[in-house]
Amino acid sequence: MEKHRPKKALGQNFLTDRSVVDRIAHLVERGADSRILEVGPGRGALTRLLAEEGARVVAIEIDRQLVPLLEREFAGSGTVEIVQADILKVDLPELLLPRWGGLWQVAANLPYNISTPVLFRFLDHRALFSRLVLMLQKEVGERLVAHPGGKEYGILSVFFQLHFDITRAFVVKPGSFYPVPKVDSVVLTFVPLPAPRCEVADEPFFRRVVKAAFGQRRKTLWNCLKSLNLGLEDRELGEALAGCGIDGVRRGETLSLEEFVALAGGLAKVIPPGKRVE
Repeated sequence: MEKHRPKKALGQNFLTDRSVVDRIAHLVERGADSRILEVGPGRGALTRLLAEEGARVVAIEIDRQLVPLLEREFAGSGTVEIVQADILKVDLPELLLPRWGGLWQVAANLPYNISTPVLFRFLDHRALFSRLVLMLQKEVGERLVAHPGGKEYGILSVFFQLHFDITRAFVVKPGSFYPVPKVDSVVLTFVPLPAPRCEVADEPFFRRVVKAAFGQRRKTLWNCLKSLNLGLEDRELGEALAGCGIDGVRRGETLSLEEFVALAGGLAKVIPPGKRVE
């Protein structure tokens, strides 16, 4: 492919290490019956391997200068389609379902500056996918697989572990990219669960409770919940916590996924529905 200068504004760090590209490609099923959404194909190093065994690839690229280069590179392949779009704005069901009504896989080297909002797009559209293979800043990856009690454990851990089995595949060093970033990256695989790990009756309210619990990490759970303005008297809040077997002096980072589900469910029973909405 022709030379293309990476754009800092788009968070472009092109993967140049062929061994890393190979390892990512082997985490994805690439047979003729496979459909893969690639986000940020860059110069197409991974795209070539994804399509190598007959898989059909839809590659979303935001960089208008890269798109014609990619189109020329894969002209006539018959299995690669380049789409100029912003992954944060594109309607994923509208993009994918007309092309294939089955489940898609995702392969992506996500720019550090947009990785969290992209993750939430995949979370909210998880029913479209059978598998995600994502390269992220290592710090973000550690949060996704973290367990209660550590500083990495937080909102991402709880929200994503509710709906995915997440596995850390391998770490990628800065020298594998051009330009060279200042931090390590990590490749994770996400497999959507057929049902949430725990039953959640009101997921928007559950998310609101979790966000509040981590909103001020040094504060007790009691104080974090009071900031939600749920309309509960101290006695009612205390009873709700006691009913869940959770001590209000704990901090949010010590609660397991199961405890967060129990907490949100217990609170939902004692507050009016209108107070559950932000």
